[in-house]
Amino acid sequence: MQKEPRISYVPLDSMDEPMREEMHRCAREGTPRPESSAVRAHAPNAFWAFTDSWKALFHGGVCDHAIKELCRVYISRTVKCEFCGNQRSIKAAAGGLSEQQYDELLNFEKSPKYDDRQRAALSYAEAIAWRLDPDDAFWERLHRHFSQAELVELGCFIALTFGQQSWIRLLGIDHHQYLAGTPASMAPGFEDAEAAAAAKAREDYWAAG
Repeated sequence: MQKEPRISYVPLDSMDEPMREEMHRCAREGTPRPESSAVRAHAPNAFWAFTDSWKALFHGGVCDHAIKELCRVYISRTVKCEFCGNQRSIKAAAGGLSEQQYDELLNFEKSPKYDDRQRAALSYAEAIAWRLDPDDAFWERLHRHFSQAELVELGCFIALTFGQQSWIRLLGIDHHQYLAGTPASMAPGFEDAEAAAAAKAREDYWAAG
């Protein structure tokens, strides 16, 4: 039985035209999917603040998108936000990021699936998420791989992601509950509600336990 979200979804016919256009974009393209946006729509200022920030920091900017996508899902795995962790960026996949590169994010330092630049970015996400107090070598590593502009953008993006996903985890929302019918930006095996339920029931499901 489908649970009601802790904060309700705003009906599409209660939104103004620009907001409805963005909701249809979420359903068509994902990242974010429409459910989280339909909750934010209760406060239009929050809706547009997140939408505009996400567009600028995740889809645009100076740092490569695939790096940001890895950091986004690292945060999902860290805070166990299933809603966010079961989404994928179409743009990152088109740029060459493989599904296998999501598998070992919490073991990124030892995994051969990531290059040195990706590991450095993930160490940045780790330090932010776990409130680490890194040494000079940590910062030397980051400055070796990223410009100062990239570090600012990536830090702001990780912070936005960490805060939003920590909140979204509490809401009890799930995919295919609002403007359902599209698999846009869903991880393999989560393309519809039935497939997602089967994937979550597997013993090796990433958020199990």
